[in-house]
Amino acid sequence: MTISFKVPEFQHIVDARARIAGQAHLTPLLSSAYLDELVGGRVLLKAENLQRTGSFKFRGAFNRLSMIPDEARSAGVVACSSGNHAQGVAEAARILGMPAVIVMPEDAPTAKIARTKRSGAEVVTYKRETEDREAIAEAIAAERGATMVHPYNDPGVIAGQGTLAAEMVEQAEAMGLAPEAMLVCTGGGGMSGGVALALERLAPECAFVPVEPEDFDDYGRSLQAGKRVGNARSGGSVCDALLTPMPGELGFEIVRRRATSGLKVSDEEALRAVAFAFRELKLVVEPGGAVCLAAVLSGKLPVKGRTIALTLSGDNLDPEMLERALAL
Repeated sequence: MTISFKVPEFQHIVDARARIAGQAHLTPLLSSAYLDELVGGRVLLKAENLQRTGSFKFRGAFNRLSMIPDEARSAGVVACSSGNHAQGVAEAARILGMPAVIVMPEDAPTAKIARTKRSGAEVVTYKRETEDREAIAEAIAAERGATMVHPYNDPGVIAGQGTLAAEMVEQAEAMGLAPEAMLVCTGGGGMSGGVALALERLAPECAFVPVEPEDFDDYGRSLQAGKRVGNARSGGSVCDALLTPMPGELGFEIVRRRATSGLKVSDEEALRAVAFAFRELKLVVEPGGAVCLAAVLSGKLPVKGRTIALTLSGDNLDPEMLERALAL
């Protein structure tokens, strides 16, 4: 089942906000006096780790599933995800009374698999290094006549994710602030595309900065090359939520209008940011959701004398990963 537009526009974010109202949380825009003192600037943290299902993914999932016509809902939805999109789709499907099948890597954090099942979805696992998750998901969707909901290369998903930036701009304005830059945790580009689209209209002077794990900086390399390029590996980082083969076509077309380069952080830097968030901000954030904070803490983006915003995009990590971070 297709939808009526291919490349999302700002009005689609406006429409998405109306659809998700009352279901998605209006997440807080937080600050920390200690963090500000540490970096010499003002850091605004859009806490999507406090979003329903623990990540921003619920926004795009609920918006996209809400767009499926009533007559097509009984066949259900199929999605592929390392865990956050999985949980978002599973919970949105539960709320809307739709069956859901989620294709997840067998090495996904156990908490993510368990919570996906808890929302009533059927989970099919695959080997990240040797199997094609999209081919598996598309085959299931074709067999069942279900709607395939891509984790990032879907205009309805991108529009839904863009709602968080629209909220951020309004929240910052209410504080009398206008961020000079916004850092966004970047994998396939669903959130990045949505955020870039929202900033394009609402805060055109705010620079857009994608942040990725080292060795999986396909967005940064693609922006420099002027075309989409892929990653050499499909696994091998603690930032499992950000490991995608290459930028999504739709997200990249939007992001390239707003950025020419990105930042990358190491696994250790991401884990140290997880520990900082836990100890100093009293927040649980998974490594992939902490890469923007890691970029600030490691000095990858100069903050002194500036006001910047960033995403804390998810909180779904196993206790063992949190222990690993706190041990550094």
